Amino acid sequence: MSPPFAQELLDAIDRMHAFPASVQSILRLTRDAGMAPRDLVDVIQRDPVITIKVLRVVNSAYYSLSKPMTSVDHAVVFLGFNTIKNLALSIAALGLAPAHLHAAFDKKAYLQHSLATAAIARRLGARFPQPESNDFFIGGLLHDFGKIVLAQVIPEQFNKALEYGLWHGVSLHSALMEVTGIDQSEVGAMLLEHWQFPADLVDGIRHQYVRDASAPVLSVCIQAANQMCKRKGMDFAASDAALALSAPMEQALGGTLDSIMDSLGDMSQILHEVTQFSDL
Repeated sequence: MSPPFAQELLDAIDRMHAFPASVQSILRLTRDAGMAPRDLVDVIQRDPVITIKVLRVVNSAYYSLSKPMTSVDHAVVFLGFNTIKNLALSIAALGLAPAHLHAAFDKKAYLQHSLATAAIARRLGARFPQPESNDFFIGGLLHDFGKIVLAQVIPEQFNKALEYGLWHGVSLHSALMEVTGIDQSEVGAMLLEHWQFPADLVDGIRHQYVRDASAPVLSVCIQAANQMCKRKGMDFAASDAALALSAPMEQALGGTLDSIMDSLGDMSQILHEVTQFSDL
């Protein structure tokens, strides 16, 4: 991506004012190294929409709580300050999906796919001792965010890419590369970096299509979760079949795509939750 176009994207997003005032406040607060967790809780609680959605996610099957959580204070203690911040920003980012797009783009399917990828990526991330599994949830939730940005900034080219993908039987990512020459993962990473998401999360999004041994663990889990969603029929705006894992990915995760899916057990509860959360 050329530097002028990268700056054009950033400027366009900043002009959209897509995030509500509460999320803009979260962004400002989190730039302050001396911010107290209480300040973040106060901002979230003043926005009933963000509060409800954060608590809905916390109380979902993804976190398997023994009893429902009813306050943001408790959610911060349970999930941690950074996860709550990233979750609030992620919820707002998902809301960027335009109301009116090409008929081939199904917004509800996009949300379901993002949530399903998040849930599965979190399960896969739990196999690795060092990373924070909640980052895998946020990474899965936002892995296709670059597509939404492009849909907002270059809608005509985005619609052409949707049509190209349908006619040629390729993924929307491949179609966007063919039609626009732009890698949506780079766009998503650039915007998350601009909004000061953690560096590991940004890198996981940026390298989500890297299939060799250099791919970060988060990227590997996002890729695998993405392909599992295709196997389960929870994809959107794409005509390609699920890809087998590369040899380095199989080594990292400990098996083939099919064997890993089998090892995860029954995912029906998660997929049911996803359909219930499609209005997130």
